[in-house]
Amino acid sequence: MAIPKTLLLNKAEEDLIHEKSVECLREIGVRVDSEPALELLEKRGASVDHENQIAKITEKMIHEALEAAPKKIILHGRDPQNDLEIPVSNAPLSAMNGCALFVMDKDTGEYRSSTARDAADISKLTDGLDGIDIMWPAVSVTDMPPQAQALYELWISLQNCSKHFQGDALNGAHNARAQIEMAALIVGGEEELKRRPIISMVACPLAPLSFEKGTIEAQVEYARAGVPIVSTSVSIGGLTAPVTVAGMMLNSNAENLASLVITQAASAGAPHIYGAESSPMNMRTGTFNYDAPEFGLTYCGMSQMARRYNLPASTGDFTGFRISDDRKETLFGAFSRCFAASSHTDIVTGLGSIDDAKGICPKQLLIDAHTWECCRKYFGTIEINEEKLALDIMKQVGPRGTFLDHRHTFENFRNELISWDGEIYDLLTLERDEQLERAGELVNGILEEHQVTPLDESIVAKGYEIIEAYERKHADE
Repeated sequence: MAIPKTLLLNKAEEDLIHEKSVECLREIGVRVDSEPALELLEKRGASVDHENQIAKITEKMIHEALEAAPKKIILHGRDPQNDLEIPVSNAPLSAMNGCALFVMDKDTGEYRSSTARDAADISKLTDGLDGIDIMWPAVSVTDMPPQAQALYELWISLQNCSKHFQGDALNGAHNARAQIEMAALIVGGEEELKRRPIISMVACPLAPLSFEKGTIEAQVEYARAGVPIVSTSVSIGGLTAPVTVAGMMLNSNAENLASLVITQAASAGAPHIYGAESSPMNMRTGTFNYDAPEFGLTYCGMSQMARRYNLPASTGDFTGFRISDDRKETLFGAFSRCFAASSHTDIVTGLGSIDDAKGICPKQLLIDAHTWECCRKYFGTIEINEEKLALDIMKQVGPRGTFLDHRHTFENFRNELISWDGEIYDLLTLERDEQLERAGELVNGILEEHQVTPLDESIVAKGYEIIEAYERKHADE
């Protein structure tokens, strides 16, 4: 099968990044703000400075972790029809970003704080859009108690979307435990959740080379429960990583290997996904630069490193993080999407994001989902064999002949050539104001008409009981 793929690194460059990553973890090590996690690493062979919370990781530990990690993972949906296997064989899967604090109201256009109602609407919209494969809660439920927001986001999403849920490991082991208990309600217990994980969790290292207490202790808890971990390294060149593309890739790769070692130290064979979202900082503002050409180059290289290690990867980004008719953004967004789709990643994130990923727009989410449906058609498999080469047909037609009236053309053109959905094509080619207006109509139509496979009411009630108990216990945090 022929599949268009972008290669950034040659074999020698891959080898060098790996060798220097090993040297980095052996000689610099990583800071881990958790004594239990440090003890785990020490038992596996790390040299640990408990006073300064530094663990130096050996090459042997890295090798053992790579050997133990599963090479294939199934991201199960609440509805088994939505189960997804990674690595993918052709175009990557798609998802949003998580934790946005703002939403552009689908009806009024107001840019405001996001709520539980928005979380429910976006989850249902995700369930109804073929261009989105994974439900990553795009908004924070800012109208809920802060200590329990992650629990509400999980439970609202699982009620309103039957696709695989991907959340964020942020709030410590006790919060992770509650989420595991809630997901287990749906599948029939924690052993069944380990066999069929309907949730996965993003655990971001704190660049450079450190792991914050709440996140890493949550990661350990999820690993023990069989919940897949996505170790998304956010290395910002010139700020939290060297400013060079190579330096950003080294920092990201070292953090990924360290995160993998921690996952496997917690539970050998636990599912783990290599992740990276790295770019140089915006030299005017000091923030993450989603517009930088190096953004696409970096995650393209990281995708290759994940493939080198035979690990599933979440290293591509959709970009287009603002609502605008600016031709520059349209042009450079297209470049980044091409890199994302053609790199060796398994998951592309960022659909629907605006305001540098601080917010989400439901209309843009629908537009991006339809754009991705078109984009991934370019990256399907193409069969190259004797039948498809059709030399026998060429012999029949001969020099200066025509294939127009040959039966071979009639029998094959519908299956062989990419065709566009007429409604999607019309939407994506509208002028911007008309496009947003039409997208709003389609969003409201999905929210009114789409039916999500319901959860049993008794399970829903038990989930809220877990949240309420958690709120009472952690009210003062």
